[in-house]
Amino acid sequence: MTEQVIRLWHYLLARPRLFALLLGAISSTGLAPLGIWPVGLACMAGLIALLWRAQSWKSATVIGWLFGFAHLTVANNWIATAFTYQSEMPQFLGWLAVPLLCLYLAVYPALAALAAHLIARNGSLASFVLALAGAWIVTEWLRSWVFTGYPWPPLGLMLLGGFENPGIAALLPWLGTYALSGLVIVIAGLIALLAGRTQWIGLAGLAAILAGAMHVPITGEDGSGEVPFALIQPLIPQEEREDASKFEAQFIRTAQLTAPGNDEARLVLWPEAAIPDYLEDGYPRRYYLARTAGADPGFARKRIASLVGERSVLLAGLVHLNFAEQTGRLRAVSARNSVSAMNGEGELFAEYSKAHLVPYGEYLPMRPILEPLGLSRLVAGSIDYQPGPGPQTLELGRFGRAGIQVCYEIVFSGQVVDRANRPHFIFNPSNDGWFGRWGPPQHLSQARMRAIEEGLPVLRSTTTGISAVIDANGVVRDHIASGIAGRIDGTIPSAKPATLFARLGNALALSWAFLLLIASFVAMRRQRV
Repeated sequence: MTEQVIRLWHYLLARPRLFALLLGAISSTGLAPLGIWPVGLACMAGLIALLWRAQSWKSATVIGWLFGFAHLTVANNWIATAFTYQSEMPQFLGWLAVPLLCLYLAVYPALAALAAHLIARNGSLASFVLALAGAWIVTEWLRSWVFTGYPWPPLGLMLLGGFENPGIAALLPWLGTYALSGLVIVIAGLIALLAGRTQWIGLAGLAAILAGAMHVPITGEDGSGEVPFALIQPLIPQEEREDASKFEAQFIRTAQLTAPGNDEARLVLWPEAAIPDYLEDGYPRRYYLARTAGADPGFARKRIASLVGERSVLLAGLVHLNFAEQTGRLRAVSARNSVSAMNGEGELFAEYSKAHLVPYGEYLPMRPILEPLGLSRLVAGSIDYQPGPGPQTLELGRFGRAGIQVCYEIVFSGQVVDRANRPHFIFNPSNDGWFGRWGPPQHLSQARMRAIEEGLPVLRSTTTGISAVIDANGVVRDHIASGIAGRIDGTIPSAKPATLFARLGNALALSWAFLLLIASFVAMRRQRV
């Protein structure tokens, strides 16, 4: 058996491009929903061995690109599922869209591999690993904002523990997400170093340390706050979300989960797209008639307020429209994917509009060019959504200060909190109904990472799951699984004092990148002396 493994190893090493593809695909099992982190780390060690053996910068770049392409394609397979919930384009395009997107996303691992080769190609394996870790931090950070950014998923996600503990991701307050990805490279490099020297005892010791670190329980105070909440998962399947004939049934389902609320003082949390009605006043009558059986937004607000209760506040996802006069009449020219706060009197008193919109989901880039070619948005409707101004904190009176992040906005490390007005908690309403089987667990995992690095609890209310209450340590206090309707009652977990990451943001992660690169240069210099 050992001889066969050795032969296979040498066979694959002789075919580095094929090996890079295999390692990239298999490494994605280290992420949610599978979470087989030992396999993920072993694959990263294999990538380092391949890059270390690369004879030229071109070879290193291609290996990095192939690994990234396979890794990101498998990890993002859930995107293809979104195409099954629209009728404007053929569904098979979903299975083309994922690899096409990853042709671009793989550029960033390729750049990290190229940078490491150019910096440390003449150094030791240790100096190479340090250079690769530093470069990986920088390129993953670039991926989070270049061309509006798409950081899903970060490599450091494989160091997140189970629901009961954060694992090695407990270091996020002192690292940040992208530096945690650099730590993955360092750990994988140590594995590659020990394996290359056949230090089996050392490998066994490292495995024991990693296993222990991934399962260390959180100790200390419970950290429960005093703000009561009711978090609703109404189970609105994606296929019926835009079906007007189902709107009233959806409302009744949500209402039954929300009531009773007559005498309670509580914060009620409804998910993204929970309210099909237009609740703002002043729209042309035809827009109200298109959404509900009535045409009175005031009546719709009062009906909702009666469920929530006079002493309570509702945070819910809904759509607002922006109008302009065209050909002598008011027409909707854009929309806002919003979260509005409503009091017990049915008054909308605060609003947040989603800032990180989904390309091809909430707007069609280069519409004048792509629309004639038959391309469309995945979200129903002919008008595009407009982005909001960015992180904001909503003042909710007795219910504290809420930071809002709608749906996939929560995956953008360092971009989720208004640092000038730090909230008490983050509310993350989402519609994960079109995310397939892999998307919701990955989405929840990234929300947990935001909780840890910011030191803030995160409450997720989703249409179909996974809804969850996450404390400031990243521990999932309670959750509702996918595919069921449910409600969670409790008090919002307490926030921690602002973490180092909360104060510095991604400057902290980039500082770690700088230190790793300096350490690589120092290691090479000592080698030459």
